[in-house]
Amino acid sequence: MAGYGALSDVYEWLIGDDKLTPAKAAAVYYSDAVGSLPPNARVLDCSCGTGELAIGLASLGLDVVAADASSGMVRRTEKAADEQGVSLRALRASWDELPDHLEDSTFDLVFCVGNSLGHAEGAAGRLSALEAMSRLLNPGGRLVLHSRNWELVRSAGSRVDVRDRLIRRNDRDAVVSYYWQIAQRWEEEHFLEIVVAQLEPDGAVRTCSERLSIWPYRYEDIVAQLRSVGLTVQSTTFDPESDEYMVVASREQGLSR
Repeated sequence: MAGYGALSDVYEWLIGDDKLTPAKAAAVYYSDAVGSLPPNARVLDCSCGTGELAIGLASLGLDVVAADASSGMVRRTEKAADEQGVSLRALRASWDELPDHLEDSTFDLVFCVGNSLGHAEGAAGRLSALEAMSRLLNPGGRLVLHSRNWELVRSAGSRVDVRDRLIRRNDRDAVVSYYWQIAQRWEEEHFLEIVVAQLEPDGAVRTCSERLSIWPYRYEDIVAQLRSVGLTVQSTTFDPESDEYMVVASREQGLSR
């Protein structure tokens, strides 16, 4: 699951305009997906990236823990929270390490968003990650999972996708490209190289890139794995023709660990 070392410095160019600010991220992943929780409800964002969602949730009065496997992402989250005067706990931990740092059955809501679960190593890695998320939820608590439609990604084959417009962030422009290396079989390791080419004021181009490992999964497989760790799907936006989807699953009330 190692990754997002170099990209943590330029990650804002990879975030869509609809999720670019804490308020927007909270609206997409929280307000639109699961409604509201009582003030001071405990929430975990276990793939926090640069912290937009976590900070947005903390700004709503929720008790937030933001975790990520990338130390660069955690540093950026801590810095952004401090700049915005928001209180949260930031933690560098991969999914399977979360139970070593956090108590079981203590969160009302867990987020795993930003297409992050595809970085878990195969079916076993995904199951381990989902098991950890389920353990941390209170009975009746909910997991919000956001994912690419990997069926569509694989059907398009190996390719280079170059965004067809400049992306402006912090008064700087960049071109973002994605090089997909699609393996023959679902269970094999796939690769995605992301390149962010920033245009400098003097006309020079500064490039940052990183090659990431991907293990894709079918929609029916992730639903089955959720069920196997005691999570029941409450709602889903999955559409075979749509690029992305969101699943909200709840931990069974009678589940004990």
